[in-house]
Amino acid sequence: MQEMYEKYKMLLFKLAYQLTGSVSDAEDVVHDVFIKLYDVPSDKLGEPKAYLCKMVTNRCRDLQKTARKKREQYFGEWLPEPLSKSAEDTIDSVIRDDELSYGILVLLEKLTPTERVVFVLREALGFGYHEIAKLIEKSEVNCRKLFSRANAKMGINFEDDVHSEAASQDLVHDFIIALKQGNLNQVISKLDQNVVLVSDGGGKVLAAVNPILARDRVVKFLFGAVRKSSMVDGNSHIEISKINGQPALILRSNEGIHTVGMFHVENNRIHNIYIVRNPDKLRHVGI
Repeated sequence: MQEMYEKYKMLLFKLAYQLTGSVSDAEDVVHDVFIKLYDVPSDKLGEPKAYLCKMVTNRCRDLQKTARKKREQYFGEWLPEPLSKSAEDTIDSVIRDDELSYGILVLLEKLTPTERVVFVLREALGFGYHEIAKLIEKSEVNCRKLFSRANAKMGINFEDDVHSEAASQDLVHDFIIALKQGNLNQVISKLDQNVVLVSDGGGKVLAAVNPILARDRVVKFLFGAVRKSSMVDGNSHIEISKINGQPALILRSNEGIHTVGMFHVENNRIHNIYIVRNPDKLRHVGI
């Protein structure tokens, strides 16, 4: 059992995290699955990878049903829980170059649980349609339709690369410098005209309740946030770190990390900004 755990725990965590958008839930799912595995006869396991993935998938689908009800009552906008890149953190070895971007994790919320399962298995884990069909007990044709429908709901074209829409290190660095220096023109030059900013505070800290649309409003919000966090006078400082395998903005005070910002880029300009401030979602960042 221990050997199987060591072999598959990272794969299963990656699957669970991208199905739930929660580090904590993903850890719990993997833990629960291996506990239940003790009651499964060895002759029933067959192919362990497929069996374990099916157990994780079923558990996550159950969680998704209850999560949707909770999110209907969630204060403000809901964003996935960020996952930091740390060589010493065992769960971080699942963050690789082929990891779905944070922007895709946000878009996954538009899908039904089954569509999400098919998309993640196909795009994040590289499963073939015949493997997915066995896992979710549907035909290959149906799985292909579900995958196509998921792409349509998220506005993804066949040519789009769902792994490489994150901002580059240089773009994030230049953007941060422009913000700290109060360089309005430079900040504007980095933003798409139709940029959208989504902020998640969970009702526990100050955050925008609704998405902020249009470049002028986003710029006003950002400069206001810079002033309120007192980054310039040293009470709080800003840095760049790897979050979900991509360069991200981190705001840190004497009490620790209080804000994480991630970006979706189109045509080398920031098209979406995702700001997570809910302290419950920042427990796995900067450890």
